[in-house]
Amino acid sequence: MKFLLKAAFWLTIVLILLPTGGTSSQNEQQVSATDAVSAATATMADMRQFCARQPDTCAFGASAAVTLGHKAQAGAKMLYEYLSDKLGPRETGSIGSGNAAAKAVSSTKPSQNTLAPSDLAPGWRAPRKDVETKRPT
Repeated sequence: MKFLLKAAFWLTIVLILLPTGGTSSQNEQQVSATDAVSAATATMADMRQFCARQPDTCAFGASAAVTLGHKAQAGAKMLYEYLSDKLGPRETGSIGSGNAAAKAVSSTKPSQNTLAPSDLAPGWRAPRKDVETKRPT
């Protein structure tokens, strides 16, 4: 409830400070930024005392906010479950049943180890030109 009141208040302040785009007449009273800030400060100070003046209204607003929160949470849960059923994978590798893990292990092929040790040795390399070899004299 407080969030909604604050959001409405600040949105009103922003709308007041936005230019209108039309020509202003001489009879119109101009609102400066300092006047708007001082009015905003006074309004916020008055809003802080609202629950002291109207405790029943604040209690009703708090219970309504809690009820709306519970309804929003239940709706989000229903939406999540619906989307999980329709769009989610049927079975995941790490969370699925033990059968999925067994299938993954059986589908991998074991190594054939067909390379000889000579195949694993590095190939021939030409000597480097920047390194001088010392010959015994």
